[in-house]
Amino acid sequence: MDTKTPNSTPLIAIVGPTAVGKTQLAVELCRRFGGEVVNADSRQVYRGMDIGTAKPTPEERALSPHHLLDLLEPSESFGLGAFLPLAKQASADIGARGLVPIVAGGTGQYVWALLEGQSVPQVPPDPEFRAALEREASEEGGAQAIHDRLRQVDPDRADALDPRNVRRVVRALEIYHATGSKPSELASPAHRPVRNLVIGLTMERKALYRRIDGRVDAMMEAGFLAEVERLVQAGYPMGQGALNSPGYRELGQHLMGELSLDEAVSRTKTQTHRLARRQFTWFKPGDRRITWLDAADPGLVRKAGDFLLAHLSDTGPVVQ
Repeated sequence: MDTKTPNSTPLIAIVGPTAVGKTQLAVELCRRFGGEVVNADSRQVYRGMDIGTAKPTPEERALSPHHLLDLLEPSESFGLGAFLPLAKQASADIGARGLVPIVAGGTGQYVWALLEGQSVPQVPPDPEFRAALEREASEEGGAQAIHDRLRQVDPDRADALDPRNVRRVVRALEIYHATGSKPSELASPAHRPVRNLVIGLTMERKALYRRIDGRVDAMMEAGFLAEVERLVQAGYPMGQGALNSPGYRELGQHLMGELSLDEAVSRTKTQTHRLARRQFTWFKPGDRRITWLDAADPGLVRKAGDFLLAHLSDTGPVVQ
């Protein structure tokens, strides 16, 4: 068996907002072309968070092996620095076996960093520095102020970050504080990776919201509330860390008596709509790096397969 470096394997990525159908398409393409899925969803790495994260079902996993699922407990931390080496190695292992690695997930930061061959500076957290910036950001106008501070030291990184994404702005300043170097330079790819194919699924916004609402209803029928209750009983605080995700926070509030069940479900749908809008900022329909397909097109799988076949014919499943 040939040994491949992580960046020597061309990747197929399926991207787009939540509920648009990424998992289903990835599984079908894997089944047809001999592939395995590399998860790029920042919440599906956690054990016990199955229904609320729309984790691939046992049936879907039986059709195609999935990597980077169920790695951690909900109380543990996971970020880009942990994701990249795991995803690169999984992709290389899949490619070395003559199969096609298909990356699927809606965490844009993870997907683009993997596709662009980025590395992440290994800078440990500085709790005191981080807490001070987070306090400043919580004040009126504070989020913009710390973003302006980042712009002074690293304009390129500031341009890449929304001022409202306080966690990532703080992390960039933390890296600069620890190293004295610009985070944008530290995270630059060492070399250009091989050519990848990025298939983006899009859908008219109102139709997507209807699909999201239907999926939330299906989650509730599948036992989402019971899943949240089990996590609460295990001592995990809803609304914190990995559990600061649509549904977990709101159903946790219901279990605490703060919301009726109908209110919790309604807020879950609203928060998931907001998540979809944030994901659209990572996967913009005008992005020329992405081959866009209509998720509602009855010929979706055929068209995606045609693009994948053409790509593999050009690159081969594995490139030395």
